[in-house]
Amino acid sequence: MTKRIGNKHIAQHRGKDERRLIKASNIAAEAVKRDAARLKYRNSVKNQPPV
Repeated sequence: MTKRIGNKHIAQHRGKDERRLIKASNIAAEAVKRDAARLKYRNSVKNQPPV
């Protein structure tokens, strides 16, 4: 959201459906990252450095 058109950010020119789609894709991407992290640390012991 750093690109600007005049005084406004590009995000202000997006429609509701597009914003909804972007939000859903962001949530899905975060879920994938979270699941990968869970698999990575699933069997690790707390307060121990990862192997």
